[in-house]
Amino acid sequence: MIFYVVIPAHNEEAFLGKTLESLVNQSLKPSRIVVVNDNSTDGTQGIIDAYSARYSFIEGVSVISSEAHAPGSKVINAFYKGFEKLNTDFDVICKFDADLIFPSNYLETVAKVFKNSEDVGVAGGFCYIEKNGAWQLEDLTGKDHVRGALKSYRKECLHDIGGLRKAMGWDTIDELLAQYHGWKLKTLPSLQVKHLKPTATAYAKRSGHLQGAAFKRMRYGFLLILIAAIKLAWKKNSLSYFLTCLQGFISEKNNYLVSPAEGKFIRTLRWRNIRRKLL
Repeated sequence: MIFYVVIPAHNEEAFLGKTLESLVNQSLKPSRIVVVNDNSTDGTQGIIDAYSARYSFIEGVSVISSEAHAPGSKVINAFYKGFEKLNTDFDVICKFDADLIFPSNYLETVAKVFKNSEDVGVAGGFCYIEKNGAWQLEDLTGKDHVRGALKSYRKECLHDIGGLRKAMGWDTIDELLAQYHGWKLKTLPSLQVKHLKPTATAYAKRSGHLQGAAFKRMRYGFLLILIAAIKLAWKKNSLSYFLTCLQGFISEKNNYLVSPAEGKFIRTLRWRNIRRKLL
């Protein structure tokens, strides 16, 4: 299978080289890698230049975006700047973060999943972070969710869902819409990816408000947002996150990211999953 990879990178001098090294040493090498230098002020561009000089399938592109932290929209805008550089001669498109070390069989294993299960539209492994000298699962989301840091999409699935939404919650919306269109998700516990820069908490207050607004834009009902906010606040050990999440939901206008039919499907799917976990 033909794999294309897009890597948005903002000030990733400390990690990008390790990410690229792990990708060029894959047992199944990607046909194209585009690294998007999103307004970096460190040595990120130098790393991109060095790798693109050594490997013909690696290309860099620079974009100048807002310096403001904009969860969701900033990274997906950068992803599409890289995606524009690619043709459509691929089977799988990957959106990877610039601070990961992939096991050497990562792409080969994902390829086998797509080959063997034609109904799988999204696949990926799990992020591990270093704690006390050991690599431990970065347990921020359920084990049935592919983290936004290491998404792989079958081309037809990405087309069916209308691409990635340039908004907070994009890596939840994509999976919900994939299921709406009949695609399955596949998480691969054997693929343990080292996450060199654990998910930051510096923007917890603002991200809580944005997450609540994203739930509203996904057409969650109030009870669903209540459950989701409690779950996220528990994982983050933050009461303020719960409160700002609710505030974001209540204050968000009806600027929806999904259609009424898609919203109905999302609510039904969410309640089904909740009942399954409870029972």
